[in-house]
Amino acid sequence: MATSLGIIIILGLLANAVFTRIKLPGLLGMIIAGVIIGPYGLNWLSEDIIKVSADFRKLALIIILLRGGFGISKEDLKKVGAPAIRLSCIPGLFEGLAIAYAAMKIFQFNFVQGGMLGFIIAAVSPAVIVPAMLNFMERGLGGEKGIPTLILAGASIDDVFAITIFSTFLGIYSGSKINIGMRILSIPISIILGILAGVVIGIFLVKIFKRYSIRDTKKVLYIIGAGILLTAFEDLVKSKIEIAGLLGVMTIGFIIFESMPHIGKRIAVKLNKIWVFAEILLFVLVGAQVNIWLALDTGFKGMLLIVIGLFARSIGVVLSLLKTNLNMKEKIFCIIAYIPKATVQAAIGAIPLSLGVESGDLILSIAVLAIVLTAPLGAIGVSLSGEKLLS
Repeated sequence: MATSLGIIIILGLLANAVFTRIKLPGLLGMIIAGVIIGPYGLNWLSEDIIKVSADFRKLALIIILLRGGFGISKEDLKKVGAPAIRLSCIPGLFEGLAIAYAAMKIFQFNFVQGGMLGFIIAAVSPAVIVPAMLNFMERGLGGEKGIPTLILAGASIDDVFAITIFSTFLGIYSGSKINIGMRILSIPISIILGILAGVVIGIFLVKIFKRYSIRDTKKVLYIIGAGILLTAFEDLVKSKIEIAGLLGVMTIGFIIFESMPHIGKRIAVKLNKIWVFAEILLFVLVGAQVNIWLALDTGFKGMLLIVIGLFARSIGVVLSLLKTNLNMKEKIFCIIAYIPKATVQAAIGAIPLSLGVESGDLILSIAVLAIVLTAPLGAIGVSLSGEKLLS
């Protein structure tokens, strides 16, 4: 596994440097590097690192979400409150249902199969979005209207929404007695529980940091450890109650930054340094999960389905931003920022196939195709449009 890590680090750094040099997002180069060296490419990575890939990717995601929490202020959240809530559910609902109905026509799925596929695809990728929004926040792009914060907040809840509805369709398919009303009610409950868990952990850490003299480096390790344990607790109790663990992770950063802004800034700098390594792990290993040959099998029909979903999502974004002070250019940027898929599709795309769902192989193929098409398109689009459309 150590050799595989060395390959990931060296090739990830080189790919990042090359793509940055040609004015393309570095993460795109790392994803492509992962595809090339992964098990569906040259197969240079050991089985051991593929087995722990999900844990490494979750760790990297925790680090960038913590950094996101340290980048959000109370004033920013006040600016984007209601629009962020609308962005967290309306676009995903439009996209998921549009894909569900389109899959019934294009692939002769029934509505439950279409719903599973629709809400696998509907989740946007925090792995792609969060680093880009943090970069814009640091440079002040879109800061006056809090646009990066708006995207950050909306995207982090969007995943909770999509995964919960996917789980509902999966339960219906498997014959479980699902109370749909209770499942819908569980979405805000899981969000509230995630935020509350983050608040409690954040306050506890603040008290520890104020009472004891602890080096900033150790503070960072305590915070990362707390984030890992929160997501582990989420996994432990998810059969009984849903908790939006990743949203709770972001809340930990927010609480510490609001309570200890000077220390928070120093911790944010250290998280940025850790992210240099975590970013390579995340995007190269996401790329390694992509079976490019499986994606190509879906052909034009799969691409058409994804385009229909993105069109529906764009309508949802526009509706979510009605009665805001965003101009047309800024709304177009928000539409583009909601394109990338990667993390969730890589994590849950294979679940229907593993549980014996009819056409589960096709669902997985389309989920992979969504990553192949939208992760590069979204990454490039966000990078270029942010420069041109945000002030």
